[in-house]
Amino acid sequence: MKRDYYEVLGVSRSADKDEIKKAYRKLALKYHPDKNPDNKDAEEKFKEANEAYEVLSNDDKRRRYDQFGHAGVGSSAASGGGPGGAGYGDINDIFSAFNDMFGGGGGRARSGGSPFGGFEDVFGGGFSGGGGGRRRSAGIHGTDLKIRLKLTLEEIAKGVEKTLKIKKQVTCQECNGSGSKSGKTETCPTCHGSGEVRQATKTMFGQFVNVAVCPTCGGEGHVVKDRCTSCYGEGIKQGETTVKITVPAGVQDGNYLTLQGQGNAGPRGGASGDLIVVIEEKPHEQFKRNGDDIIYDLPVGFPDLVMGTKIDVPTLEGHVKLTVPAGTQPNTMLRIVGKGIGHLRGGGSGDLYVRVNVFVPKDVSGKDRDLLKELKKSSDICPNHGDENHEKSIFEKAKDIFS
Repeated sequence: MKRDYYEVLGVSRSADKDEIKKAYRKLALKYHPDKNPDNKDAEEKFKEANEAYEVLSNDDKRRRYDQFGHAGVGSSAASGGGPGGAGYGDINDIFSAFNDMFGGGGGRARSGGSPFGGFEDVFGGGFSGGGGGRRRSAGIHGTDLKIRLKLTLEEIAKGVEKTLKIKKQVTCQECNGSGSKSGKTETCPTCHGSGEVRQATKTMFGQFVNVAVCPTCGGEGHVVKDRCTSCYGEGIKQGETTVKITVPAGVQDGNYLTLQGQGNAGPRGGASGDLIVVIEEKPHEQFKRNGDDIIYDLPVGFPDLVMGTKIDVPTLEGHVKLTVPAGTQPNTMLRIVGKGIGHLRGGGSGDLYVRVNVFVPKDVSGKDRDLLKELKKSSDICPNHGDENHEKSIFEKAKDIFS
């Protein structure tokens, strides 16, 4: 049985992308086959970490995994290289992805030989291998944004729609995002349109060719002519936008929503990043949350506990009448069905549990004190006091017999 992906990487279920990336890098460096030759266990752990990272670093796959587990991502999560996969025949993709994450500027070293390619920068002169470099598509993908949204328990119980103003990078209206006054570009003079630069290095193992993103055009293959003076040729500028966010009922602190394409705009026509909304739950003055149920502490006077009563109690939607049965004991939990928090998955709601506590006044009047003294004489009201009277009565009777 496959292990939980969060357990594999050693992160919490609320971990952000940076935490996931950092945990994956640590494991990948530890179990990389170049550092653990002929170690099958390390190889499997390396593949397992890669499979977990591929799912958890992808918003859509992670959302399906959180909801349905391994069944939600299917066999595609492993990319052919997970535990029980095709082995080293398919592991080049794993190392390529690894190098893209840690290599200098997205570059990739390549040569014939070992299947463990692209790790010179990470492990210091290891073998290299794998396929050719990648040409990047026009435009650079915009970065993701992360914001925190504080919600009350009332909003969480039923779900809520929020309209937020977000400061982010937006497309420049002066040049329509092209970065050019005239909208024209020309082929990059450094990479001649390939988006890559190559540098050959001769070593004792042969010639290695390092393929890196072109520093002049950033991998786009072209450069802007007549730069826009409003955005300085970037095609984006700082701005503000309004976003509507629909939050379903039942979310918890640390849950997040991903709004695709609502992040920072990409430079020069690149796709926009995503907006990640992390939920924060505000503490409630009256209620404590327990999953989808809520708990309310209700102080009740001693006479009402003895004889029973009906009391107005608050809920997340208003007040309701609660019947406290006669003889209710302290710390008894009385349940009000359906007055809790809406279920995140599926219909219905949790319940409201009213915990009954004895109300003990700190100060009483002289009249009340006299009444309490009278009640104290009853063994039904004060059993300990009644036992003392009972013991005294027995002692007096014995004294009469033996005198």
